[in-house]
Amino acid sequence: MTDTAPVPRHDDVLGSGSPPWAVRLAQRLEQSPVPERYDTPLQAVAGALLSSPRIRGLLHGDWLGHAVHPFLTDVPVGAWTSAALLDLSGRGDVRPAAQYLVGAGLVAAVPTAVTGVAEWGRTEGAASRVGVVHAASNVTALAFYSGSFAVRRAGRHRLGVLLGLAGLTAAGAGGFLGSHLAFARKVGSRHPAFAQPPT
Repeated sequence: MTDTAPVPRHDDVLGSGSPPWAVRLAQRLEQSPVPERYDTPLQAVAGALLSSPRIRGLLHGDWLGHAVHPFLTDVPVGAWTSAALLDLSGRGDVRPAAQYLVGAGLVAAVPTAVTGVAEWGRTEGAASRVGVVHAASNVTALAFYSGSFAVRRAGRHRLGVLLGLAGLTAAGAGGFLGSHLAFARKVGSRHPAFAQPPT
C-alpha cells in the first residue's frame, strides 16, 4: 500500500478568509522544530514494529485496504466519552459502569496506539512533527485515565471523575491533531486502487 496516493475530493475548501485558530495552531506545530527533539523513543518503537514485513502489513492494514488506526480510535474515545456522560449524570448507581468503561478504554488504547505509531513511522517533515504532538496528547490521556481507573477502584470517585475529564480533554486534543493528519494532510496507508477516481 501507499500513503501518498492522491484521493479525489469533493469538499477540499471550507470557507474563505483567515483560517480558524485551530488551523493556525496546527500550522505552527508543522513548522516547529520542538517535536523533533522528542521523537527518538517513537522512532525506536516504530522501527521495531516495522522491521517485519508481516507485522508491518498487519498494522498498516494491508489486509483491509486502508489504515487500521483511524477506526480503532473510536473504541477508546467512545468508551471514555460514555464514561464521562455517566459521571456527569451524578447518579451513584452508574459508577461501576463508568469505571468499567474507563478500563475498557485503556485496554482498547493499546492496539490503537500500536497502529498509530506504525502509521507515524511512514511520515516525515511536517506530518511527523504533528504526529509527535498527537502521540504526546494521547500518552497524556492514557496517564490521566490510568490514574482515574486506579483511584476509582480505591473508592475516590470524585477524583476519578476529575482525572477522567482531564484525560478526555487530552484525548480530544489528540483527536483533533489526528484528524488534521488524516483529512487535511491525507496521511494514512491506503491501497493504490483508491488513487483512481470512482465511476
